[in-house]
Amino acid sequence: MSRLANANLDRRIGLVPVGATEQHGPHLPTDTDTRIASALCDAALARRPDDIVVLPPITVGCSLGHGTAFPGTLSLFPDELTTVLVRYAEWASLSGLTRILFVNGHMGNATPLAAATDVLRFRRPDLRSSWIDWWKADDRVAELVSADGQDIHANRGETSVVLHLAPELVDIDAMRSADDIDRTTSLAFRYTAESLSRNGVTGSPSEATPELGREIFELIVDAIDRQVGSALVETAPLVNASPAPTPTWI
Repeated sequence: MSRLANANLDRRIGLVPVGATEQHGPHLPTDTDTRIASALCDAALARRPDDIVVLPPITVGCSLGHGTAFPGTLSLFPDELTTVLVRYAEWASLSGLTRILFVNGHMGNATPLAAATDVLRFRRPDLRSSWIDWWKADDRVAELVSADGQDIHANRGETSVVLHLAPELVDIDAMRSADDIDRTTSLAFRYTAESLSRNGVTGSPSEATPELGREIFELIVDAIDRQVGSALVETAPLVNASPAPTPTWI
């Protein structure tokens, strides 16, 4: 408790890994999204130990899009995850941490993250919040990750990152025969995973390598480091001498 009290949290950026518990094809663990987001936060912390604090991960995200056909998935609804994210930031602020960057490991969390940071910037202007989706952390990451399809899931890129971080958790035999094409191109409507994939995979995990995983991972950590560096010194573009009153909503 004394270490936390002396950590000068008001001077730091809080990183929150936001993951999921979700089936990832026949070859990856269900905690893949949480594992990647947590590893990214820890790597960013190692670069800036005096500027960052890593909060406990959010391990159940919004996985409605993965449907119910593939065992191993747990999910919150979008409004529920939005509330959890807001509460994380609110409670962290009570310890002095007023700048939060959510590090997102799962596509389905993007909408709740947008909603939560909207709520925070409107209701809590004393707090600063944003998020980063690892698969599009910068243009090169997006290019590498989406090479085998735009609707990535347990694909070449994601599988490569897990091969880099925790190769013992990848079922190599299953990986070699897990490829499934991206069927989302030009669709007019949205569908859950069982209508899009035969096995919960979109992409070509058979092409994954730990070397590619390391390249992707380091590029993402670079992007997080740049965003943290900016966040440490950023102020609002315009400082309103007479801020608008915050209304009480019924």
